[in-house]
Amino acid sequence: MPADRHEWITRPGVDPFSAPRKPPLPPAEYDRRIEQGLMIERNRSITLRDGTEIYCDLYRPMDAQRDVPILLAWGPYGKHALSNDVFWPRSGVDPSWLSTLTPFEGPDPVWWGARGYGVAVVDPRGAWLSGGNFHHNGAQEAQDCADTIEWLGCLPWGNGRVGMSGVSYLAAIQYYVAPLRPEPLAALNPWEGFSDWYREFAYHGGIPETNFLPRASDNIRFSLNRTEDTWENAQAHPLFDHFWQSKEPLLEAIVQPAYVVASWSDQGLHLRGSIEAWRRMASKDKWLDIHGQKKWAHYYLDQSRKRRFAFFEHFMRDRPTTVESWPKVRIEVRDSHGTACERAESEWPLARTIYREFYLDTARGTLSIEPAAPSELRMDAVEGVTTFDLRFDQETEITGHAALTLWVETESSNDMDLFVALQKLDERGNEVGFTFYAFYENGPIALGWQRASHRALDDLASTPERPIHPHDREQLLEPGECVEVAVEIWPFSTTFKPGETLRLVVAGSDIYRPEEGVMLPFPLHENTRNKGVTILRSGGRHPSRLCLPFVPPQEGA
Repeated sequence: MPADRHEWITRPGVDPFSAPRKPPLPPAEYDRRIEQGLMIERNRSITLRDGTEIYCDLYRPMDAQRDVPILLAWGPYGKHALSNDVFWPRSGVDPSWLSTLTPFEGPDPVWWGARGYGVAVVDPRGAWLSGGNFHHNGAQEAQDCADTIEWLGCLPWGNGRVGMSGVSYLAAIQYYVAPLRPEPLAALNPWEGFSDWYREFAYHGGIPETNFLPRASDNIRFSLNRTEDTWENAQAHPLFDHFWQSKEPLLEAIVQPAYVVASWSDQGLHLRGSIEAWRRMASKDKWLDIHGQKKWAHYYLDQSRKRRFAFFEHFMRDRPTTVESWPKVRIEVRDSHGTACERAESEWPLARTIYREFYLDTARGTLSIEPAAPSELRMDAVEGVTTFDLRFDQETEITGHAALTLWVETESSNDMDLFVALQKLDERGNEVGFTFYAFYENGPIALGWQRASHRALDDLASTPERPIHPHDREQLLEPGECVEVAVEIWPFSTTFKPGETLRLVVAGSDIYRPEEGVMLPFPLHENTRNKGVTILRSGGRHPSRLCLPFVPPQEGA
């Protein structure tokens, strides 16, 4: 993780006591009380190495005086912002699952306290009432988190070990602090957190994300001082440069035991980065679960908490648990929303995968194993949508990474933004819905995006099923110039019965959009470069094709 070269764009903090849609901010004074079977210390001051003071809330079992392992929840949304206050009804989270002390996206102190654990919930530097200016990930926040872990490891009632758990921001911070290897940090549990700021958070395929990113930026502006302006910084750096390098975690330097969780449903945010983090970690003991459910609901499910408990018991208390028999990889193979089978695997991507290429036929709207005759399709660059179908005549599983290669040209623009979806149709031709983005049940199998001017490939890192784009330069189009553009499709796992169809959708704008009037987080791309007519070519000298990962049954299954 490179050090910051200079100060990024910052802004004055917004008064923490005036935050809309947040519970009232408690007083800043230290408070100690017993509540719900816990000893609670609010606004404990932690002094960082440069003298800056930040604040945390500490929870521990009421009668515990020693040997208590501590779980750290580190995030910028306010240690007073509790999960049972903020989860939307469509998230699938049942409020009865949570105590009133559960931090947003973090571990429930009451549940963990009943099992002998402490929980620390921290407001980072510059967030809310903590001192200093807020830094959104990067070297400064990583060092601050490491200082905090060292402080927690020295608490007289602790056992000297600190673990980390949480969703989204609370997951991603673990990728930054773990490479610094603070001695008390004993175990990691990142539950769905992106690890590539440029490709997963801000610029999908080089196309700027314009809905979730500014919303996330607004959520981290509450401070007594200044905060990094994430939205303005992203817009100021449209190409991958030193700014994005400063946000890269050193995943290969992570050695702590790690239980990583991802979700097929989180297309456009955490899915890709969660898998990448697990894949690149150097940890000897690491496990990957990929489910297909709503992420917050899945985090707080009883069976999910019990798996976390088994993991932390093993590495924070040296106790024998089921973790010793866990498969290295566990996936849900989805059939539709709410219908899937769970399977143990040994690696990711699956070693027995067979990659097959299917050629697009723009004249017939089909995908075929045989190259098509030369043809072209013209569509409106903004509103146009076209589809290509592949019908199965036998039971089929497709699991892994996929890639679409398109030959395209434009008549009246110097660039082009491409939006791609994979869908499943039942035997009657109706779309089958999948859990999507934490709230929805009518989503796609998978998504992909690509700006044509960012079509350059990293030849060393790319494979036929997984194109990697450096995004460090633009190659603008000339009208009438036909170019080859490879689109990374985020990973997925889906089964098809005989008579069911895989549909490839190619469009000039977002294929899925949130419902009107429903203010839920959702990835959108409303600043495209599309104009006029887009031409898709197939066959002959322009073999547009889709590479898919077919998975045969496990031996002996």
